[in-house]
Amino acid sequence: MRLCACFFLCVVFCSNYLIYCNEISDNKNAVENNLESPLCCNLTSTEKIEVEYTSKLIENEYIVTFNGYYKNNARASYINAALNTSGIRKWRILARENPASDYPSDFDVVILEDPDSLVGVDALNEHPSVKRVTAQRMVLRTLKFVDSNDYMQPVNCVGVGCNGWRLRRIQNNQFWQATGRHTSRRLLRAVPRQITSVLQADALWNMGITGKGIKVAIFDTGLSKTHPHFRKIKERTNWTNEKTLDDGLGHGTFVAGVIASSKECLGFAPDSELHIFRVFTNNQVSYTSWFLDAFNYAILKKINVLNLSIGGPDFKDHPFVDKVWELTANRVIMVSAIGNDGPLYGTLNNPADQMDVIGVGGINFEDQIAKFSSRGMTTWELPQGYGRIKPDIVTFGSAVRGSNINGGCRSLSGTSVASPVVAGAVTLLASGVLHRSEIINPASMKQALIASARRLPGVNMFEQGHGKLNLVKAYQILSSYKPQASLSPSYIDLSECPYMWPYCTQPLYYGSLPVIVNVTILNGLDVSGHIVGKPQWHPYSPQHGQLLDVAISYSEFLWPWSGWLAISFSVSADGATYEGFAQGHITLTVESPPANGELEPRQSTVTLPIRAKIIPTPPRHKRILWDQYHNLRYPPGYFPRDNLKVKNDPLDWNGDHIHTNFKDMYQNLRNVGYYIEVLGSPFTCFDASQYGTLLIVDPEEEFFPEEVAKLKRDVDAGLSIIIFADWYNVTVMKKVKFYDENTRQWWMPDTGGANVPALNDLLASWGIEFGDRVFEGEFKFGDHEMYYASGTNIAKFPENGLLVAKYLKDQAYQ
Repeated sequence: MRLCACFFLCVVFCSNYLIYCNEISDNKNAVENNLESPLCCNLTSTEKIEVEYTSKLIENEYIVTFNGYYKNNARASYINAALNTSGIRKWRILARENPASDYPSDFDVVILEDPDSLVGVDALNEHPSVKRVTAQRMVLRTLKFVDSNDYMQPVNCVGVGCNGWRLRRIQNNQFWQATGRHTSRRLLRAVPRQITSVLQADALWNMGITGKGIKVAIFDTGLSKTHPHFRKIKERTNWTNEKTLDDGLGHGTFVAGVIASSKECLGFAPDSELHIFRVFTNNQVSYTSWFLDAFNYAILKKINVLNLSIGGPDFKDHPFVDKVWELTANRVIMVSAIGNDGPLYGTLNNPADQMDVIGVGGINFEDQIAKFSSRGMTTWELPQGYGRIKPDIVTFGSAVRGSNINGGCRSLSGTSVASPVVAGAVTLLASGVLHRSEIINPASMKQALIASARRLPGVNMFEQGHGKLNLVKAYQILSSYKPQASLSPSYIDLSECPYMWPYCTQPLYYGSLPVIVNVTILNGLDVSGHIVGKPQWHPYSPQHGQLLDVAISYSEFLWPWSGWLAISFSVSADGATYEGFAQGHITLTVESPPANGELEPRQSTVTLPIRAKIIPTPPRHKRILWDQYHNLRYPPGYFPRDNLKVKNDPLDWNGDHIHTNFKDMYQNLRNVGYYIEVLGSPFTCFDASQYGTLLIVDPEEEFFPEEVAKLKRDVDAGLSIIIFADWYNVTVMKKVKFYDENTRQWWMPDTGGANVPALNDLLASWGIEFGDRVFEGEFKFGDHEMYYASGTNIAKFPENGLLVAKYLKDQAYQ
């Protein structure tokens, strides 16, 4: 009866929490606010820009990446040698006509039209000069302008033709009055601000620091050569298949204006050299190969700062990720938007989620995290590990004022706005220490930004990173900077709330699975380095540090400019009944090659203070185990989205985790006294006698026979199980198939929203079975309004069990 009772809870719990999470996670529309300034009027009109990012593989096209840079003839000879012996006859190398064509390259795009083209892919991969063969990917970004009256409020005259921006300051408890009545706080957020004034760029301008001498690249939709706002458009290049260099959309113009406008809506670095890379068409289409060529050209041009206001969730797009590493290894400081998929956790975009890139989140002018801003943790490390802190830093991304496409100003919101704010600040900072150019690199710049950032109260580290951009303080740090290593975060206090959420919400205790903290090592000494010896744990005896068992794993090599330090915390047997704090610190030494003119290797020793709260081990019935091991996502397999109403992107990019899309569930469980641990290994690897409940949520992975047998024994010994089962229907799966160029075949999903057949194998011994119906709809359960989104049905259940029946829509017929 135990299992039946728990299963009944599952049905109710699943409907409540899983649907809530789906409702958020499936909202891939990133909303940006566009406040157009009318010609000398008294209304601020508002438009919302809905942004959708989708990507797909291009049939027959493959990116062949070589293990070095070669001229056209050499690359062609390698491809010929590989394919001519494979039996493939119908193939050709795609001609690329762009500014990088005259230089050696490390890749080509090959079109394989032969029915047996997979043989050609294998032949190319086997060639000794070929590093990797991957499918060509097309990225489509869709902007939709939607009228909105949300911010239609009477304000002072703003816009072209007016006497500048007249922003009234709010003093003490006074309110901004207009037309005889109080306006709302929402209005204040909507009023566009001169971003350079808010961040005190004029303090550096007054010192003669204006961006001069810094080359900044903008990868976007282009820029008009005759735009009146810009002093130094050094070069414009087109990497698309359209015959224009101009911006037909306005996004690239706006980004360039935030960085370097010299009139009206001022940018941070008006005297910097602008290098405009047009990588999106007017239809907002781009290809991986366009980016690769443009990145190579940026390296050739010795670009100092590169702004990339776009991104995507696929951190396994190897050619793209590898090229970003190569860029930063060549001292290019890349600044990138963290994404507009908030408020859901675990929705970070690549490349902003990379350790060598400055990932930027957005806040409004009231220092609140913008709802649209994506937030941590990173998910590269799942299921065995735990994610890193991202974004690195946040800054203003709501109602920021920048250049309009034909002159004048406009206001936009989004992390694609926050990113050029930081890129402009970085450009300005770099020009201020140009006489010390040898110390400026992606690591030292990030170190200065995070060390100077002002922490926002009431916000955790996976939302704000290290805090809000502080331009003036960052300049002070850079002015006296000495090459060194540092850590992010710089300390670990597992009891500090809310900043170190979720760690601070649950104390350590003896017998729990290890708690993992993933620390980023920033190496300002050089692009490469290593850790001397091993990191050392130093417990403080008077502060009970000896009660902490600390295990450390780390990067053998630090490249480019960074590495990782994974720390696993558990409590020793001596701490089984202890309640209090334990403290100590970890030390490590980073070594890098000597700089020019130096004889000895550079070294830097860093210290990581540690503090954790320990409590006596909770009783078994209060301990819940979350199964992370069986949760999979795209990539590497094709796993569809849980909610079938989402049509624009059928793939499950983000997966599930108790601290990301199920964070509200986690917090509610903690609030009522439960303790939740995360299992990143098979069921055979945990002691079920220590836990009251196993939580299996939306699993995609199969269950090993040994796991099924062990779980039956565990239930017989008193373990309860709660299962969140999503949809599974072969007919529906056929409808969401897609063509994969890597395997040259149509891909059926590996599972539905969950692996229901595997769950049925797991539940068979108890006489329980899920069906293949796909239900959706609203219903009332007690006093609660419920929404059931793309869930399965129960086909078989014990006669003495307890079930709740509701009439819902069958999505399989829709």
